[in-house]
Amino acid sequence: MNTEPKVAAIIGPTATGKTGLGIRLAKKWGGEIISGDSMLVFRRMDIATAKPTPEELAEVPHHLVDILEPSEKYSVVAFQEQADFWIRDCNRRGVLPILVGGTGLYCRALLEHYDFSTVNESEDLRKELISYAEENGNVALHKKLEKLNPKLAENLKVNDRKRIIRAIETTLGGDAAFARKAAESPYEAVVFGLTMERPVLYDRINRRVDLMVMQGLFAETKRLLQEGVPATCQSMKSIGYRQALQYFQGERTKEECINKIKQATRNFAKRQITWYKKMPYIRWLHLSDPVNEAAALKAMEEVLLQKRFI
Repeated sequence: MNTEPKVAAIIGPTATGKTGLGIRLAKKWGGEIISGDSMLVFRRMDIATAKPTPEELAEVPHHLVDILEPSEKYSVVAFQEQADFWIRDCNRRGVLPILVGGTGLYCRALLEHYDFSTVNESEDLRKELISYAEENGNVALHKKLEKLNPKLAENLKVNDRKRIIRAIETTLGGDAAFARKAAESPYEAVVFGLTMERPVLYDRINRRVDLMVMQGLFAETKRLLQEGVPATCQSMKSIGYRQALQYFQGERTKEECINKIKQATRNFAKRQITWYKKMPYIRWLHLSDPVNEAAALKAMEEVLLQKRFI
């Protein structure tokens, strides 16, 4: 008999409908949502993050949403600790914890119990570089190394992420060990992955960016700047805000920035798909547009009932 804490997870690339499905599952079975998104932790950063609406947040309990100021830092280690607390707390109360999110590094580090305890004083740098690569891709990471150490960059392939990160650390004086993967997960987990045909997904992404602009993405970014949130802080480097900043800094027209947001989001979705392919335990649900939430919910419920999660 399994004694590990139970957790259901709904993950997958951006714009596949994870938020809606998570809320429907939680409402029907009395579950609680644990956000697995590295950006939802920041208060008043609502539009570019595709944060659930106040009405959605009020429908079921949500954890790890709106817990930090935009100028603060967040890390995968902090997420691991906080998400683990809520998973165990839900289990103690007889409530199903539902991890919902799209930050691949965070979700995988939690579910596979990555061990960052061996990391020394370069821990923050290592985590920052991993997160940067996860969000911006290997090409951007390689360009970062090019600026710091062109000779080292010449000898490393763009997709050799591990060695590029090590080279940046070496250049900056760091000398930390990589995080280790634990022998087994501390949880009894059922992990659902949402996916759809690539052209369909990209079209949904483009439409969602247009909606974000209509909802006031540029106004939100301007307000954050007026509040004194530094343009250089972690939260403002994320997709959406980063491109909007280029408009306010006079580097691009608004239309150019919107197109860049769409392109960056599509690229991010592609990297997410690649990342999740490394997680063979995911149970994939292939969705259409619009998403048939009832059918997807039924498919998840069948598995969760079989596993005695609900």
